[in-house]
Amino acid sequence: MSPAELLQQWLAARLDAAGRDWLDSAVAALRGPNAERELYRSVSLVSRKLGKEPLALDRAALAAADAARRGWDPSAWTLDQAARVRLLLATGDAGETFARRLDQLCATADLDELVAFYSGLPLYPDAPRHRLRAAEGVRSNKRVVFEAVVHRNPYPAEQLAEDAWNQMVLKALFVGAALDPIVGLDRRANATLARMLCDYAHERWAARRAVSPELWRCVGPFASGERVADLARVLDGGTPAERAAAALALYRAPTAEARALLERHGALRDAVATGAVTWSSVLDAA
Repeated sequence: MSPAELLQQWLAARLDAAGRDWLDSAVAALRGPNAERELYRSVSLVSRKLGKEPLALDRAALAAADAARRGWDPSAWTLDQAARVRLLLATGDAGETFARRLDQLCATADLDELVAFYSGLPLYPDAPRHRLRAAEGVRSNKRVVFEAVVHRNPYPAEQLAEDAWNQMVLKALFVGAALDPIVGLDRRANATLARMLCDYAHERWAARRAVSPELWRCVGPFASGERVADLARVLDGGTPAERAAAALALYRAPTAEARALLERHGALRDAVATGAVTWSSVLDAA
């Protein structure tokens, strides 16, 4: 089943009769001669017609989403978000036409509409065409828009170049957005990002400001020399969440000096090894 078909199925199950009738009519109108006008009109009416309740997908539905499009996670989607993406996909457009309509919609969208359109990035045809659109979302000063691109969305990990990816992760820390929901975070970790994150940590320390424990997640696989010294500092004087994060980072480190440091903190090492400490638990405790 395609993502568009899944969205239609989920919405039909959650909407009342009036909502289903309205959505069916709106989708049908997009196959007519005035499709572009109908798209803009329908998108603007979605919240009023269908509401903003959670889509409330169960495990089976989320598994179907991942099967239809690897990495797609609509667990946090709402009815209006799902309906707006459904309408956009219903146009049948592709290539330049689809990208143009998406750009036009985003140019006049309100906040809820922007969140929907950016959340839908992994479902749009001709994925590389939307890199500039994704970059625009990452640059947004509205955190909810930024997180629509960054959280539970496989598009950035698949499409962003390394420099853009690194800036995105750094901005997530800067604005206080969690790293754990970033799809592909561990796979896209790189030495340049590790250096940038440690530089950022030093800036925060110098200003006597807190450092997110999640920062160390992308440092661990490249921990040697000064990076190990940074992690030792966290282990020696950090909060429980920070110390747990340092241990998780060291557990993935490839160097003997990193392993030796972790061995000196046996209780934390064992907690990581047994799964008692995870990045999700660190985020919850931070």
